[in-house]
This record gives sequence, structure tokens and C-alpha cells, in this order.
Amino acid sequence: MQHLHHLYIDGRWVSPETPRLVDLINPATEAVFATFAPSDVGDVNRAVAAARQAFGAYAQTTRRERLDLLRAIVDCYRRRTDDLVEAVLLEMGAPLILARERQVAAGLIHLQQSIKALETYQFDIVLGSTLITREPIGVCGLITPWNWPLLQIACKVGPALAAGCTMILKPSEVAPASASIFAEILHEAGVPPGVFNLIQGDGPTVGQALVSHPDVDMVSFTGSTHTGIVVAKAAADTLKRVHQELGGKSPNILLDDASFATAVRHGAYACFANSGQSCNAPTRLLVPAHRQPEAAAIAKSIAEELVVGEPRSLLTTLGPVANKAQFARVQSLIASGLQEGATLVTGGLGRPTRLERGYYVRPTVFMDVHNQMTIAREEIFGPVLSILPYESEDEAVGIANDTRFGLSSYVTSADLERARQIARRLRAGMVHLNGVPSDPAAPFGGYKQSGNGRERGVFGLEEFLELKSIFGYNQI
Repeated sequence: MQHLHHLYIDGRWVSPETPRLVDLINPATEAVFATFAPSDVGDVNRAVAAARQAFGAYAQTTRRERLDLLRAIVDCYRRRTDDLVEAVLLEMGAPLILARERQVAAGLIHLQQSIKALETYQFDIVLGSTLITREPIGVCGLITPWNWPLLQIACKVGPALAAGCTMILKPSEVAPASASIFAEILHEAGVPPGVFNLIQGDGPTVGQALVSHPDVDMVSFTGSTHTGIVVAKAAADTLKRVHQELGGKSPNILLDDASFATAVRHGAYACFANSGQSCNAPTRLLVPAHRQPEAAAIAKSIAEELVVGEPRSLLTTLGPVANKAQFARVQSLIASGLQEGATLVTGGLGRPTRLERGYYVRPTVFMDVHNQMTIAREEIFGPVLSILPYESEDEAVGIANDTRFGLSSYVTSADLERARQIARRLRAGMVHLNGVPSDPAAPFGGYKQSGNGRERGVFGLEEFLELKSIFGYNQI
């Protein structure tokens, strides 16, 4: 974390135009563990100018040159694994095993996916005498969240580099440490000056300046739906492309023939993982009404066997939520569940009893939830599971689709064809059948207010490309 007081612009570590420092809080202890230097509008202008200057040359690099660069980045990323793990542990409070085996590993997986996509991607096709070619879109503003910081950075920087774009990355001000190390990795790997630039700071100041900048051709944003609307409005005056991966309230439908011992357990763990801070978490568990008590009992046992505590302990399975504001939001939403008549199965308000400091949330399960309750409609982003009963498959599908979100969904049945039929009726960008995990090469993204566009693999690469038709390219 040696460069937290610097920005990375035009291939150099530089000081912000307006020197000041902001505290970084360890969510496990509520203590300051470092400080970082935020950018201002002048720094955004410098970074955009550097990216614009570098675009012409980098856009003309060959597939082989970009593949060599991405492979060098992967090699450097592997060497810095321990540093990245430490950063994620400190800035997010992620348990050590989660930080190493999932948080940091996810960044590596998606850098490798960018390599795989670029190796075989067909940039040119011929239709009669016309050449249809795909070219890099230009200068890209990349804005990433704090919940999966390295995964989200890799899902944007990797395909942007593969496409031939130049970029300015603005990570969350909650998670600048891992992004700073990522910039060091790219510098060591030999990314040409100006191709990748790192600025730091908040959304209203730095993010706003970046997305509204007339020399930025595209914005790729991951975060809340509310902020995504602000980003889209700020980008509208310049008609730049806006790609967004936003919130979710994913339904998890267990059909009446499902093995609840397996499916409820799997769904509860998926909901609570990363302290519930995943946009695609299956937070609404839909079960046949007559089996709701059975599902609640299993979910209760899972919640109560989780070890909430010190992230460095190998026994810990659940750390804190990432910051004070998020802790307050989760507490407020748990309170709304109690006030609106949901039945508390386990958990509830406050920290676990043995923890006096840190933004720790009690793993919480509600039952008797209906779809008009706040906890069934709002993205909580904490370890809170809501169980909703249904009477028929049609009702289950109706409940599942009755949401402004449409990111992910889950269906479990002993009859695979039955699960497939339900999957086709769900208005979501992704459906998991019978607990099968996501495919890192498959498109990640959603319907409705969960965003637009897709990330990962070939589909993520295409978000950073423009289509051009050259008529008469082949003439006799």
C-alpha cells in the first residue's frame, strides 16, 4: 500500500493537485488502518487527457501484443497475491480464507477470462463485399464498488485492455488499497503510459467529473441502482455509452420435490457469503407454504453455525459489513422486517453478543415474509434471508418476478425439465438450476433496474467495442 497517497496518471505515480488525506477504517475494529489521498476535478482532467493521448497508439496494437500484456499482468498479479489479500482483509474485513480463495482469486480468474476471449475473438467478418469490423470504443471511465473490489476491477480493466481501449479507473473510496496495488501490478507488467490511469475519491466529486467528461467515450459502472441512475443522467449530455451492473433481489425457488436439506443449506450459505454483500445473493427464499417451517428450521441452523468474528482467524466464516453506513442500513432494514410483521427466526438487531466493536451483523432469518414488505423489495446487502411461502408454481413465478430488479435467480427441483421451464419464465439475466454455480465465461448482468450490458468473457469484451461497416471492402 505504498502508493495510497498518490494517483497513477500517464505511467507515473503523482500527487493530487489538492493535497489532503482521508482515513481508511478497518470495519472489523473501527480503527484507522491507513490514509489515502483523494483526487479532485483537476486530477480527473489530467487522467482523461493522458488516456486520450495514449488511445491512438494503443488502439493499433496487435492481438499478440495485447495478449502478451495481459499475460504479464496475470504473472504480476499472482506474485502480489499476499499483498492483495492483506488489502482486502483490512479494507473490507473479509475473512482470511474468503479474501484469498474467493476475493483475490476472482480477480485472477477474470483476467484469465479476458485472455481466453481475446485469443479467439473474431474482430472482422465479411458480408458480401462489406467488412464488418469491431474496434475499441475509446477512452473508458471505470467505476467499481467495494463489495468484490478485485473481481470488479478485473471484469472492467481486463476486457478494456483486450479491446484496445484506454481507461481511467475510479474504485470505491471504501476500498482504495486493493486498487492501488492493482495499479502497481499493471505498472510492473509494462502497461504503456496513459493506457491505464488510477484516480481516487468519492462519487459526487470525482465520479461525477469522470462520467460527465466530454473526452470519455464510455462509462462502465458497478454499484447501486440509485447511483446508476445518477451516472446515466450525468453521462447523457455527451451521449456516451453507459454500461451498468446494478442491484439485485434474487429469488431462490425451491419446488415441492426439492431436497430441502441440501437446497436450503446451499441457498442460506449463498445468501450469507461475503456478509451478504453480493448483488446476486439469493436473498428471497421461496418455498411451498406447507414446507415453510421445515425451511426455516434448516436456515436457522445454518445462520447459527456461522462463526462471526475476527477476519484473521481461520475459524471465522463471516466478517463485518464493509463500513458504518452499510451497518446502519442493514440495521434499519432488519428493524423494518420486525415492524412490518415478518417472523424473526434467528438473528435480529445489533452485533453478535460477544463482539463489542466492528460492523458485525447477526446472521438473520425471517419467515412469513410477503412481497410487499420492505425486506422483500429492497436490496439489503447484509446477511439477511427472507423466506416467502407460495401455494403454486404460478404464484412462485409471480412473486419472483414482482421486483424492480432482475439480476439473478435460482431454481431447485428433482425434475430438471420442470426447473428448466421455470427458468424460462423468470425475468432475470441469470438463472442457477439445482445449485450449479456461475460460469466465469458466461455473461453476467441483469434485466430491469439491475442494469444493462454484460460482463465477463467474450460478452464483456464486446461491451468495449464499436461496430463499423466498410462497404465495398471486397471488390472484384
